[in-house]
Amino acid sequence: MLPLVDRMLASAGWTLGSLDAIAFGRGPGAFTGVRIAVSTVQGLALGSGLPVVPVSDLAAVGQRLLGHVEVGEVDCALVCLDARMGELYAAVVAREAGGGVNLLMERLVRPADIDARVLPGIGRVVAGGHGFSAHPDLAGRFGGRIVAIHAECLPHAEDIVRLAALDVAAGRVLDAAQAQPVYLRDDVATKSGPRL
Repeated sequence: MLPLVDRMLASAGWTLGSLDAIAFGRGPGAFTGVRIAVSTVQGLALGSGLPVVPVSDLAAVGQRLLGHVEVGEVDCALVCLDARMGELYAAVVAREAGGGVNLLMERLVRPADIDARVLPGIGRVVAGGHGFSAHPDLAGRFGGRIVAIHAECLPHAEDIVRLAALDVAAGRVLDAAQAQPVYLRDDVATKSGPRL
């Protein structure tokens, strides 16, 4: 990954030291991918003295989804990513003035437990994430409030950078040591039998 970072910076004519901060998707998502992202960012930031900006992967998907619709067409975005193990990472994301988003809800849920009740006071939504592909009956639980579904929509670096740039401009940055993954699921180990 580090040679890829070097090539990317070189192609833009930048060096690591010329950056204002390093943004990263802090999760939730695949555990190994989130851990690799956080540890790589910490190493780069500590070595260069740069601050870091954690961005919710669900907020990044919400940002992308809201880009598919005109302002005023929907109230917010509903993000459902397949978390495996019969669960979803779910979020409700609202547009903010200035191009940012507000993460109204972010949690781990069972598909059977998510429906229109997660949208109190919210009218129409644009929805996305592979949770809608993994659980095709999900969309029907929202009583026609979903105007469009983009099931292929996943976190994208472009959206992470857009959201992070707003945080950097507002001075919302962290020291590298404060970079932490967000899993939303605390217990992922299953005991298969007694230990000896």
